[in-house]
Amino acid sequence: MSITLWFNNRCGTARNVRKWLDENGHDYVVRDYLTDVPSADEIRDVLAKGDMRAADLFRAKEALAEELGLRGVEDEAALVDAMAAHPRLINRPVVIDGDRAKLCRPASEVEAFLS
Repeated sequence: MSITLWFNNRCGTARNVRKWLDENGHDYVVRDYLTDVPSADEIRDVLAKGDMRAADLFRAKEALAEELGLRGVEDEAALVDAMAAHPRLINRPVVIDGDRAKLCRPASEVEAFLS
């Protein structure tokens, strides 16, 4: 199974993870999650694979989080629904490798995850 990278080209951390994958010969698929938006079910699946809570993947510092009244919210369903409706609220980069997933922030997390 190939690796999938939830990617935002404007993010330096995401670009560094992609560079590491390239330099280390990993086969992977890039998913621009801002245009190919993950569904709520896909987000829940990634959370389960990474043993994460929705708050771990949620970009609470994003201005939109404040506008939506979601800063500091721990409600799993509300955060997942918000990320599915507004993908810029998804923290990145996320690396998915089969039945495992990891938010690779900082970028150095990818090496430990895939080694």
